[in-house]
Amino acid sequence: MLAKIVSSILVLPVCAALAQQPAPKPTTAAEAPARDTSYIDEKGTAHITRVVPVPEALSPEAKKSLSRAEPDQGPAQSLEERRKMTDAYTARAKEEWLKICPVDIKDQVIEGVPVHVVTPQNIPVSSRDRILLNLHGGGFNSDSGSWTESIPLAWYTKVKVMAVLYRLAPEHPFPAAVDDSVAVYKALLKDYKPEHIVIYGTSAGAILTAEVAVKLKQLGLPQPAALGIFSALGDFARNGDSIAMYGLRGLSGHLDSPEPGVHDSYYTGSTDPKDPVLSPIYANLEGLPPTLFVTSGRDLLLSGTANLHRAYLHAGVDARLVVFDALPHAFWYDTKLPEAIEANQMMADFFIKALTTKRPAGATTETAK
Repeated sequence: MLAKIVSSILVLPVCAALAQQPAPKPTTAAEAPARDTSYIDEKGTAHITRVVPVPEALSPEAKKSLSRAEPDQGPAQSLEERRKMTDAYTARAKEEWLKICPVDIKDQVIEGVPVHVVTPQNIPVSSRDRILLNLHGGGFNSDSGSWTESIPLAWYTKVKVMAVLYRLAPEHPFPAAVDDSVAVYKALLKDYKPEHIVIYGTSAGAILTAEVAVKLKQLGLPQPAALGIFSALGDFARNGDSIAMYGLRGLSGHLDSPEPGVHDSYYTGSTDPKDPVLSPIYANLEGLPPTLFVTSGRDLLLSGTANLHRAYLHAGVDARLVVFDALPHAFWYDTKLPEAIEANQMMADFFIKALTTKRPAGATTETAK
């Protein structure tokens, strides 16, 4: 998942001094606000409290998930701890998805880049010349999605998925992940027609999907049949509204106010935050393939996803946006939620349609060279 939050939980040079100070205590039920308040200062900054009930239309499973308590205060988490926690979560999630979606798995190395290859069992003949390229989430510094994003989509589309295990920040900042992803895509073009490839990802992987699409255009390489951009942002220079309101679990848990300036310097490195590949919202997006955007009402990247979707529309791209009510960031990872199954099936349906739709004759280099 995205590293906006990670920038506040990575070990910084000042952490040793901060560690000597007592951590703030989590808010208790007695201390929690019981009514709404709002004050707008002279700069337009909102100082608010809100009492927000869970929408009745959500599934019982989603309501239960949203009711899970999470402390709003606590000590900083190191990168090592985050990666260890994420690896443990991913291992559990892999087994949970395999119970629902029987697939075959093997690991490969393509152009020096490790990948997971996830193949649905009993794959139909009509799908054997098609492939989905997954760019996983994990804040650009860990892997939270190579299994949770590939296993369900392979099963629901009945199409092979290749998940790219690209190099991670902060050890390998931008453009390492883009370069790795493009290298794998170029290798796939040797065996697959571009109109038989889809590129997609969640969170950091969704951002990376948009970045790769711009890079392919710059290189004059053919675009894939479609893109899947699931909870993303396209602008590392400016923060959206939702990132100031929600954390990874929506309204629960710790939240730091976003600071002005470069977003996620661990990933961006020394690159200009308005670089059109790093921040696709500044790029010429004309000629990109049909794209599905998915987010949710309590997603910290709701604004980023909506803003990038609007940029695609302005560029004339066939771009669709689906927003699920009340749910938090990347909720479609959770096998227990009916809404997660619905979201994955919706993504799969979009990909299947894109892979079976013939491109118009005379398409440009950017769309179908």
